[in-house]
Parts: sequence; structure tokens; C-alpha cells
Amino acid sequence: MSTSGTGGRMLGLGCGQPDGSAEILLKAALRAAEGEGADVELVRLDELRLPSGAAEAAEPDDAWWLWERLVECDGLIVSTPIISRTVAARLKLLGDRLLGPNADAAIIAGLLALRRQGREPAVPFRVDQRVLKPRVAGFLAVGGSLTPQWKTLTLPIMHTTTFSMHIAVVDQVQFSGAGTPRSVVLDAAALDRAAVLGRNVAGQLGVAFDQARYLGPPGLCPMCHLDVVALHGADVACATCGARGRLGPDLQVTWTDLSTSVISMAEKQSHAVEIQETAERHRELRPEIEQRARAFEAYDRTVRPEPTPLPVRRYDRSDGLHVRWLPTGCWHVCSAG
Repeated sequence: MSTSGTGGRMLGLGCGQPDGSAEILLKAALRAAEGEGADVELVRLDELRLPSGAAEAAEPDDAWWLWERLVECDGLIVSTPIISRTVAARLKLLGDRLLGPNADAAIIAGLLALRRQGREPAVPFRVDQRVLKPRVAGFLAVGGSLTPQWKTLTLPIMHTTTFSMHIAVVDQVQFSGAGTPRSVVLDAAALDRAAVLGRNVAGQLGVAFDQARYLGPPGLCPMCHLDVVALHGADVACATCGARGRLGPDLQVTWTDLSTSVISMAEKQSHAVEIQETAERHRELRPEIEQRARAFEAYDRTVRPEPTPLPVRRYDRSDGLHVRWLPTGCWHVCSAG
């Protein structure tokens, strides 16, 4: 439930267990943001129905309910447990469902420009102009391991939730040593740091991307402020965002091209053009594409599990009637027998 504030709308995404360490850190951040005047909401991903694949058309779906909160917020704080060096699966699913081209600020801006000219694009993505409003974000991640190699992919994956919408990440932090449920409460410094992150995000609600100030740990890359890089001889590429540089004889990196970072609007715009140009090339080749694909349709070695009926739960009432929970999703009261 949100509370009244004057500093803009803050959405907290909890990706771990309810009342677990990740949520405790998130609440510490949101409480501090609320103290700065933000109107806060906390959404637990585990409480949402987020079907994927064929199930999207057949099952209840909360994805677009969440979308409305995402596009209406001015600030976003994401908090996840660290699981197998990366983020919780529900956060990955959220990214796959909602945060691709339909949430890409450059694509949306380009489509709006085309329509103002009376033209339609080769790839008609869903257009929600609210994607273009300025937002800032902060990331919290918590795990049990004390060694860095068990956290390497967490923050890079978290950046995939913000770069398409051109959200400025103004703070990010990982915590260690919370290896048992809710044990982060023993770490007063972690709770204080989460509160600082909440204030850092709340203090910049409504600030445009280019004016937002990064207030977290500096990191190596000047775009995402992380330290995960790919080396090709002396050529350096940030593995998180794609910024490019050179490794000097003194083993220092000189960043030579930040426009290649997916965080930059220039790279987003280039990518949007590439998508449309590819679709245009393939339009004329569509009959050939379909003809060649049919050869693979004919090759079918697919295996599937047998449908498993849902268990029927039942309990007996004191009046002699029986209550059963049916696979249709409702209770049925019946007499004995």
C-alpha cells in the first residue's frame, strides 16, 4: 500500500522471499525514501502470476498490472537474493516478459516519430509513450557467500531491467554474509547502506537521464560503474553494457567509445534502426524463409509429459458435509458418499 508523499512515486520490486533478507533491505531503502517525501509501493514478484510461453494466453496474468506500476513510477528500487551467482528467476522472467523492445525508449521514440510522418514501421511494436518519462533506479542484492566469485553476474543482470527504458541507475550495492533466512538484520551497516540507497534514489526522482548523478561505488566502467570486462588482446569491452576501451601498458583502461554502451541513447537508437532494417530486408524474403522453415517443421522428435491432474484437496466438516477444492479453482460442498 502506498503512502502520501510529495517527491514522486517510488516502486520497490522484491524478488526474494516475503520478509526475507532481500525484502528487509528493500524496506529499509523504501522507508528512507519515504522519509525524503517519496510515495512508495512494494511489489513482491513471488505474489504475481507471470506465466510465460504458451501459458500466457491460458492462465491469469499480472504482467500488465505490474507494467502500469512500472511506467507510472518515477523511481525504481530492485532487491534480489543472489542465487547461483545471479538474480532470482522471477526477475529474469520479468525482464523476458516486459522489458524488451516494447520497453525500449529509442524504439518507442522512433515509432512515435514515424507515426507523426504518417508512416508505419516494418516491426510494429507496442507503443506506450509513458516509457519516455525520466526515471532513476537503485539495485540491492544480498547473498550468503563472503567471496566475490559467487556474486559476479548479479548486478550486470540487474542492469537488464533498466537499460531499455533508459532509467538512470544512481546507486547499486551487494551484501554478503546473509546465509540464513532474514539474517541480514544482524548487519546494521547493511541496513544503513540500504537506507542511503533509498535516499539517493528518492533525492533524484524526476531528474532527466543526463542530469542524474551516480552516487554508488565508482567501478571501472564509466557507464554502468561495474568491473566485469571482456578482453581481446588490449581491446576492452564492458561485459555489462558494451562500452569500449584499451588496456594500456600500465594495465589501466582508457575508455575510447562510450556510445557503444547499451546504456547510451546513441546505441539504443542504432539498435532500433538495425531492427527495422533487418525486418525490411526479410520482408521480401518471407516466402523463401517460410519455405525453408517448413523442412524443419516436418522434423518432429518432440516429447512432452503426460498431463498431470491437480490434486483434489478435501476436508470434512462437523455437520457431516465434505468440502473439496476442485482443479477448476473453486470449493465444492457435497454430502457423504
